[in-house]
Amino acid sequence: MDHFHEEVVVKRKKGLDEFTYWLSWLVLIFSGAACVYLLSFMTVYFRNGDWLSWVLMLVVFGGIGVLTWLYHDRLRLEYEYTFTNGALDFAQVFNNKKRKTLGSLNVKTIDVFGPVNGEAFKRYVSMPEVQQTRWFLNREGNLHFFYFQKEGSKRIIVFEPSEELVDLIRKYLPHGAYQQ
Repeated sequence: MDHFHEEVVVKRKKGLDEFTYWLSWLVLIFSGAACVYLLSFMTVYFRNGDWLSWVLMLVVFGGIGVLTWLYHDRLRLEYEYTFTNGALDFAQVFNNKKRKTLGSLNVKTIDVFGPVNGEAFKRYVSMPEVQQTRWFLNREGNLHFFYFQKEGSKRIIVFEPSEELVDLIRKYLPHGAYQQ
């Protein structure tokens, strides 16, 4: 029997993120209007020789607008976990438009899996030279971790699965890999 489960993790307390998202739209509009204003009056000031400050302001407002445009979709971030017969795929979704694949993990090859609030996590996270990857949004959520070694480096992935996903993962774990 095939086991397939897909879930999307969204931030529960979105107030500040929504405010920042709409504020970024205001910054985009303001910087665009400032660039249009500066471009319209720039020909007058080119003749007078006072053009360096206008070009500098145009570059600053244009840079603010471009950077805001490139990163404002990241303010609405979601994580997607897809489990298929022992393989767990991780992805980031930006504003329900863009998707970035983070990686894939075969659950059968991991060393330890367990909840973050357990003793096993404290033991593994305090080990020297452990690289941590955090793919969750809610600190108060049901956080779990994977510990594994890949190409000589020790890695921990912290993520936020549902209880159904935890049960599916536990079915494919090696013996003794689940620790609390």
